[in-house]
Amino acid sequence: MPYVIIIAIVLVALFIKSIYDEKNYTRKLYLKMEREWGQVPQEEYSEAKYHSLQYYYEHLEKRTGDIDSITWNDLDMDQIFMTMNNTGSAAGEEYLFAMLHRPSFSQEELSERNRLIEHFSENKKARCALQEQFMRMGKERNISVYEYIHLLHLLKREDNARHYICFASMFMALALIFLNPVAGVMAVITIGIYNAFSYYKRKGEIEKYFCVVSHLIRMMDSMKALSLIGDEAIASYIETTRKNLKVFASFRKGARIVAGKKPTGDLLEGMVDYIRMLFHIDLIKFNNMLKIFDNNEAELTALFETAGFLDSMIAAASYRELMGKWCVPVLEHGAPFLETQEVYHPMLDEPVPATLAEHRCVLITGSNASGKSTFIKTLAINAILAQTIDTVMASSWHGSFFAIASSMALRDDIFSKESYYIVEIKSLKRIMDMVSDKVPVLCFVDEVLRGTNTLERIAASAEILSWLAGANAMCFAATHDIELTHILEENYSNYHFQEYVKENEVLFDYKLYPGRAVSKNAIKLLRMLGYDEGMTEHAEARVKHFEESGNWVM
Repeated sequence: MPYVIIIAIVLVALFIKSIYDEKNYTRKLYLKMEREWGQVPQEEYSEAKYHSLQYYYEHLEKRTGDIDSITWNDLDMDQIFMTMNNTGSAAGEEYLFAMLHRPSFSQEELSERNRLIEHFSENKKARCALQEQFMRMGKERNISVYEYIHLLHLLKREDNARHYICFASMFMALALIFLNPVAGVMAVITIGIYNAFSYYKRKGEIEKYFCVVSHLIRMMDSMKALSLIGDEAIASYIETTRKNLKVFASFRKGARIVAGKKPTGDLLEGMVDYIRMLFHIDLIKFNNMLKIFDNNEAELTALFETAGFLDSMIAAASYRELMGKWCVPVLEHGAPFLETQEVYHPMLDEPVPATLAEHRCVLITGSNASGKSTFIKTLAINAILAQTIDTVMASSWHGSFFAIASSMALRDDIFSKESYYIVEIKSLKRIMDMVSDKVPVLCFVDEVLRGTNTLERIAASAEILSWLAGANAMCFAATHDIELTHILEENYSNYHFQEYVKENEVLFDYKLYPGRAVSKNAIKLLRMLGYDEGMTEHAEARVKHFEESGNWVM
């Protein structure tokens, strides 16, 4: 009898402890939400983690206008994603990564995103209720939840007979203790060792799949809690969630034995692990779950995407809070044009805003390090954000819906033995191949054909840029070749960045000015870095001689 009392006291203590832990866990979640809202997320991205984020996007049907890998890398969009990724769930971050690759061409779709972003920005209580559920789902360290959802059908199905035998054997060994304590204890030890060994052997074989099923259970539980939230702003998403959850009623029944409420677990969860190990009850439930999954994969994908979409909209709302100054773009279908005021680069600590209004292509000239590349990246990044999260870092943005591409941060391909010039002309050709009558192309080129000689570079660049100006495209090209500003002045507007010299130092204001550049700083920079004075003077004299005579030989 005393043993029964002791066991009862222990169970009550564990129950009270679990209630306390749950309240403490919820409190920590809300403190985390408060602390990280409108801040740069503190996430770690290993190579495996980052690779896993890409799976959902890579397995969506590719559409015309998707951001390709060259443009993504040119614009350092990884950094934009990481700065924006204030999601709470694996579904949220995988969905957000995909969304930034897939600009929308539907004003209705963008308006719906903006409606939700504004709602989550203005209604803290509703937002936090959703955030809590997404954070309870949690994130996976190195695997894609979406990937393993669609790989579960490849997992070899296992009959539960062996696990039922393990369960029954342990139960009978425990019962034997009451009849013959010595024999019972020996039986418990022997069977326990065998059960533990076979348990971890099977768990090792299915570890990643088991981890994902555990995640899916938490996702379903969280989506069930989400469906009970009385938020009219997301009523349609709640209704869709309820319909998809119905088919998983038996999947979720008793599922707690497979996965705890929290991604991190707790004391009670640790004790339950011993029960799982000795009785195999989670493996039995796991095998039964797979049968239900086989018939409802589409509904599971729909739950993943609903959670991912709502979580990514909360992340976009946090991103707006982080950036402070932004606007909702006004986008139109039709001929290419772009008008923006005080647009700035979202990753710079002290950006210099620029204002532009153009209905034709643009050439940008200026000295080294004056801001040409940063400016065209600024426009390109904001064009992507305009058609993904309906947000632009500017006072205003009025322009066309665009397919967006760039050719900027190229390099030799040593594996295919292609020179820089070959890589460059292939990159430019891919942009030209994107041009169609359906959607105008907004393209950005930094130093056109820099990989070849001056004479052919200017001639070929003029023809390529002229072709783009005559097509359904709007091109922003940065160049050092002032000759192009004269050759293309009928088709391209000219803008430039400039510098000034103060006390033998070249300084930049990073402001955009109309017209072509007239100043040069390459030789001045040589002098500033301590090159021989006679060498720099002779170089300047050679430039002056060429400008006057057209001949380099002095």
